[in-house]
Amino acid sequence: MPYPFVLPTTSSFSFSTNFTSDSHPSLPLSASTYRGVVRSTLKAHKRLPPSSQQANLNSVASSLTEYIPYLLALIAGLSHNPVSKHEVRVTIKSWQAIEWRPTLSPNPVPGHEPPRVKINNISQELSFILTTLANTRANLARAALQPLYITSSAPPTVEQRTSAIQTATRHLLDAASIYDYLANNATESDPSPPVDISPQTIRAQRALALAEATLLAVLKDDPYPAAAAADRNTHDTEWMYKAPDIPKVRVLLFARLCLAAAEHAHQAYSLCSGQRISSDFITYLDDLRRTARAKACRLFGVDAEMSGKTGEAIGWLQAALGELGVERGKDAKKSSGLGLGKLKREWSEKREDKKVERGGTWGTDAGRLEETRVVEMLEKKWVKQNDTMFTQPITPPAKLLAEMPSGREIHRITPWEPPILDSASLEATRAPPERTDEAGGDFSSDDETLAGTPVGAFPGTQGEYRTATPNYY
Repeated sequence: MPYPFVLPTTSSFSFSTNFTSDSHPSLPLSASTYRGVVRSTLKAHKRLPPSSQQANLNSVASSLTEYIPYLLALIAGLSHNPVSKHEVRVTIKSWQAIEWRPTLSPNPVPGHEPPRVKINNISQELSFILTTLANTRANLARAALQPLYITSSAPPTVEQRTSAIQTATRHLLDAASIYDYLANNATESDPSPPVDISPQTIRAQRALALAEATLLAVLKDDPYPAAAAADRNTHDTEWMYKAPDIPKVRVLLFARLCLAAAEHAHQAYSLCSGQRISSDFITYLDDLRRTARAKACRLFGVDAEMSGKTGEAIGWLQAALGELGVERGKDAKKSSGLGLGKLKREWSEKREDKKVERGGTWGTDAGRLEETRVVEMLEKKWVKQNDTMFTQPITPPAKLLAEMPSGREIHRITPWEPPILDSASLEATRAPPERTDEAGGDFSSDDETLAGTPVGAFPGTQGEYRTATPNYY
């Protein structure tokens, strides 16, 4: 958590070849220049190893933010709308196809990337750029949260933990604002947009970002996930003498926040389930809904345990395990002890911890494994207490789920204000272009080498190789 978005790549495009402006002749050339930077940055980001991509996210976000004002100025000029109180007139001469490599589309061939898609107008170009920026913000939120899940070093302090969660929340709310802007400005006239920028997918991503930001509001003051992580961290001994505590009045509030997050995740799942979209993304949405509902059940159990209702608290934990899909009863006994089920579980936990260390695609289960650890930790403790001290009957989980209240919102999506080209930069484009637009080319959106480079040649040394046609025998 949050979802590990893969950033797309795109082909080259010449605005000067396809657009002209009699009021600002250099505007198409400037747009091509900044788009070329975006294309190069996305290609370079894709080639980086997963451990290095997090440090490059700010560079990706910066290049996208610098390109957006010029793209919006072209779109405004096509409709003869003013930009920074300046009249901009742009006309379209032709439309050269722009290709984007989608990342949420299903792969028709396992092990291969999905095929590139061609966009039909400049509005779809804006949609791809803005969704890429929003996905970058979501990945920045992941980068901020990663130190909280590392168990091979000393755990973060309370101040560091709070700062990381606040930073991640800000990035997720920024992403939700961008998705909301796209959803509100979507035009139904666009013919068959790619699934990555379809109105349903954009609204689903908005709901996803809001659900993840809502869960972070709970994580900031929820001590139990940190306690479960401390139990596996050899560098942390605080859990030995300090039990987790949480104010009772806030437990019920946090539980209702989790239910609101579950509702947002369910909305996103419903919007995507009818589309040809990546199965990994749909599975993540369903896992997030389950995890959010399990958190709510666990917090209701904490409230019951604080009131001395241990039997009801254990019932809530059983309901949480049911939401998480954990097998109980006879099936659980078969996989207990030193059986294969326990070994498989321990292997999955160690594998997930290594993913966090490497900075790769950790958290793809939307926190189900982490929440399972917390629930089972509390269940073991409370069952032992109930068997030796209280001996209260365990409330059936179905009865408790039927009495579950509605969710409660905590975040509001603020309107996103797109960056507008300032007057000085706009005035600079009134001069005629000083050079030709060299952004064209028919190279692929993610070519690793330039055309004509000999196979196996070191980059930049193709001039040292013979170019004559070889003789075939």
